[in-house]
Amino acid sequence: QVQLVESGGGLVQAGGSLRLSCAASGRTFSRYSMGWFRQAPGKEREFVAAINWNGGTYLANSVKGRFTISRHTANNIMYLQMNSLKPEDTAVYYCAVDLRGVLTGRESEYDYWGQGTQVTVSS
Repeated sequence: QVQLVESGGGLVQAGGSLRLSCAASGRTFSRYSMGWFRQAPGKEREFVAAINWNGGTYLANSVKGRFTISRHTANNIMYLQMNSLKPEDTAVYYCAVDLRGVLTGRESEYDYWGQGTQVTVSS
């Protein structure tokens, strides 16, 4: 069993920055992929970024150049550094684990999910 806990969300003005964290427990994660998704009010959940076990990354076009994903494998923590935030980035952000270690933006590939953390960007 895997438990994921997100933190770091909050309220920030447009142009500001936030860093989200996802702490994983219950299993080792050295060969797994991890990802970030988000869900805005009234919209479906969408892919944001993913990172695999050897540091390869994959980001959605909407966040390229503004967001950076990283992970500290030994501590089972994943991060999402969000810069130049826009009001359209407002959403609940979820972290997830893909046990197969595939670098993917497909929600169905992920096996475990956190409860989410709210990010609100004011204009």
